Amino acid sequence: MSTESRKIRLVMDLRNAGVSDTRVLAAIERVPRESFVEEAFLDQAYANQALPINCGQTISQPLVVGLMTQALESTDRHKVLEVGTGSGYQTAILSKLVRRVYTVERHRDLMAEAERRFNALKLHNITTMVGDGYKGWGAQAPFDRILVTAAARIVPPDLVAQLSDEGGIMVLPVGDASGLHQEVIRVRKDGKQFTSERMFPVRFVPLVQGVPSDVSK
Repeated sequence: MSTESRKIRLVMDLRNAGVSDTRVLAAIERVPRESFVEEAFLDQAYANQALPINCGQTISQPLVVGLMTQALESTDRHKVLEVGTGSGYQTAILSKLVRRVYTVERHRDLMAEAERRFNALKLHNITTMVGDGYKGWGAQAPFDRILVTAAARIVPPDLVAQLSDEGGIMVLPVGDASGLHQEVIRVRKDGKQFTSERMFPVRFVPLVQGVPSDVSK
């Protein structure tokens, strides 16, 4: 089966599994997932499953990417913070949907690889930073939307503070580090008040505070 056929089948599978936002499906169709997976897993680029990448991280299952992106309810006017760049795949999806993406990654090697991919794909509305994603990116706040791609034990207060008071939305997995009890939470902010709703179970790597010792703070 050709790459294009695999991609079409994946998009159909995502639609059948609950990704109904046509903008999100179009973005998934436009971003070449094979550009973000390790060479050893190229034949699985359009399988609906998570795959390992460097630094003990993963590229998320396409269904989870689709559902979490859909939950953001983003528009092309929005400024978005992504916590956990990883391979850059989720970042690239967001870049097709919003005005600008600010993305933070604690592993310098992963960020360097992701930046190379962004440049190769001519994705020019992405701004990157190596740092502690748990603290967000205060200098660029507020953000209309925040997407976190690693599981926090609690909703990080710094990220809530950096979310726009005017209808800001944050989507993130919350739960224990084992991955056995995690679920995606959607936080909506109105003024200084926020509400949260549980969405669906997931299994993510943990959101780690701080940065590796080779990354300057």
